[in-house]
Amino acid sequence: MRRDATNRVVTTAKGPRIVLALGFGLALPLVLLPPSPAEAQWGDNYDQPRRRGRDAYYREDDGYARAPRRATAPEPERRQFYWPWEDRPSAPEPRQVAPTYRPPRPRPPVGADAAPRQIRRPQTRPAPTIAAPTPALKKTEAKVQIAVFGDSLADHLSRGLDDVFADSADIAVIDRAKGDSGLVRRDVIDWPKAADDYLKANPKVGYAVVMLGANDRQPIRDGDQTLDPLTDRWRELYRARVEALVNVFADRKIPLVWVGTPPMRSESLTRDLGSINDIIRDAVTKGGGTYVDVGPGFSDDRNHYTATGPDLDGQTAKLRTADGVHFTHAGARKLAHFADVELKRLMGATTPAAPEQPAAAVSALPATPLDAAPTKLDDVTAIDRQITAMLPSLPEPPGVPALPVKPAAGPVVPLGRVELSPGGVLVSGRPRDGDATGTVERALQRGAAPLPQPGRADDFRWPPG
Repeated sequence: MRRDATNRVVTTAKGPRIVLALGFGLALPLVLLPPSPAEAQWGDNYDQPRRRGRDAYYREDDGYARAPRRATAPEPERRQFYWPWEDRPSAPEPRQVAPTYRPPRPRPPVGADAAPRQIRRPQTRPAPTIAAPTPALKKTEAKVQIAVFGDSLADHLSRGLDDVFADSADIAVIDRAKGDSGLVRRDVIDWPKAADDYLKANPKVGYAVVMLGANDRQPIRDGDQTLDPLTDRWRELYRARVEALVNVFADRKIPLVWVGTPPMRSESLTRDLGSINDIIRDAVTKGGGTYVDVGPGFSDDRNHYTATGPDLDGQTAKLRTADGVHFTHAGARKLAHFADVELKRLMGATTPAAPEQPAAAVSALPATPLDAAPTKLDDVTAIDRQITAMLPSLPEPPGVPALPVKPAAGPVVPLGRVELSPGGVLVSGRPRDGDATGTVERALQRGAAPLPQPGRADDFRWPPG
């Protein structure tokens, strides 16, 4: 610091000069000097120290100072919206990828020695082989004729029997069914008269199958009176008409198989048809015919109507149509199976002999005489006699007692339904033994411990025994 000629303070090298002009021609200079090292560290005085920042570090020459910060360019903010007067940033240019070098494929030599080029031609697939339908056998000269009489359900039955005997040229099935018919209304068709007229015109008919009753739940006329269905007088007239039809075949010595009506979707109709089936069963059995009950084959385990069930192959199939009355193709085939079993039994068909047994050792099953009553399936004694007649007679060794002959098959019992006796007890249940000693009543009902037995582990008497 120095003074000029007018005694004023001028600027020095270490700080700025400030001159305050006062009155009367005087000037008071104020000089701002740089702070000392102590003031730079603690401020203007020691009473109010100044804190240093986190980014300060210690230097030997000038104490603590701030560390220089790296200058980083701010990233441009990515915006999704721009005003119309703003310029949108241009998209970055796509990265240029250098093409990958691939060597050229070697070409086959061209010349006389070059192998001929093989041209792939599309392979032609052979047309699918479709099995030709089996031609129907001509049964104009069939030795056995089976006539089917009845309503629309009998029509399904005849179709099923056609499938059963399709491979047999000696057996022909004749469909004589008429829809909406029955034994109640004779104005539609009088079945006893119609069956008698047909048998007179066709004497070659050997077997008859009848299925009627589905349309008979309606009033019947008795002279001028109209009787309600299933009344006492109605049952008498209906039974007489069933017997009249059965006698038509019995007089001509033609075996008769009457197929009962299956359960329907309507529970009331099924209940009434069950009563009609009872009347038909009694009349047919007494007239020498065979009655076939098809109810178990078209009902569930609770003996109710079911539209589906196992077919002849054991697979679940639809057996009834949407109306809950008629049958599908699988149902008609299953329905025909019930009649087929009885027809083959009446024809005297037997099971073929096994390969390891001589054919002469197995005798044919004796046919049932036409004038005699057919063998019932529940007649165990008759079945035993027939099976014994089929078995070959072998000499018994001396000294060995003869064993009783056991039947090859027992009674037919449905596997999916629990058979109950009239009292509601299981048929296969074991009778309960009486509790003579009272052990069951004392131990299980009153909860008392059983009495100790001598020599048992719970016998604690002393001396033992």
